[in-house]
Amino acid sequence: MIELGANRYGKAAIRLVRVARGADGDRVRDLTVAIALEGGFEAAHTDGDNSMVIATDTMKNTAYAFAKEHLDGSIEDYGRALAEHFLEAPQVDVATVNIRAHHWSAIDVAGTPARDAFVRGGEGTRVATVAATRGATSVEAGVEDLVVMKTTRSAFSGFPRDRYTTLLETDDRLMATKITAIWRYGSPDLDFDETFAAVRTSLLEVFADHDSPSVQTSIWIMARAILERHDEVEAIRMVLPNLHHWLVDLAPFGLTNDREIYVATTEPHGLIEATVRRGEA
Repeated sequence: MIELGANRYGKAAIRLVRVARGADGDRVRDLTVAIALEGGFEAAHTDGDNSMVIATDTMKNTAYAFAKEHLDGSIEDYGRALAEHFLEAPQVDVATVNIRAHHWSAIDVAGTPARDAFVRGGEGTRVATVAATRGATSVEAGVEDLVVMKTTRSAFSGFPRDRYTTLLETDDRLMATKITAIWRYGSPDLDFDETFAAVRTSLLEVFADHDSPSVQTSIWIMARAILERHDEVEAIRMVLPNLHHWLVDLAPFGLTNDREIYVATTEPHGLIEATVRRGEA
């Protein structure tokens, strides 16, 4: 017997920019939105019957229209409004909305933020995913491409060696990474902007403050701290590529290199990831 398995469809890479006009100046909201639906779409696959298929073009247009009325607050609230809208169609069982927010900030002009001129921020991309059914709504949030560096208090030693191992052990190295951290909230009803800012602050503070015997340990220390500080967070998944910086041999030039001059490489890189969650009491 041949049968259709799990399936979903939607519209991805919807680029949306909203300029909120205000007396104190404009605010730019720059989003990339993806919408996916699951439900009673079997006939479209097996019989070529499109009578239940909501056009992906309709999804795109809905994202634009909802930005007018639902993008005054957090991206999570906007995503929830979109997801719940598509659940109004009886054939839809699950509606998932993923949003990436690209940050723009007002340009500083002699100490005063410009009213209508902006610079694109580079301190990571805020992300949110809302998955809604008729029985429950789950919200994940986080940050991608948050590039950070520790110039000391990072080590890697005690690892097994064999005939192919050339890496030297070190108790003080430069560690750089591009953090992806995605956390799951325990409730869909929060002040998402305030909570996101607080969790992001904790992430950076703990990264800066801790001593790292390995990237694996860094994930554990940062994730555990977020769960301890923020009751709203149920679990957090972190991905830390190890963006290597290798000491340059300056001996041929008659110079010493006391952890000062490095060559930065992006490929190949180590890739370390883990999920840390609340266990049963």
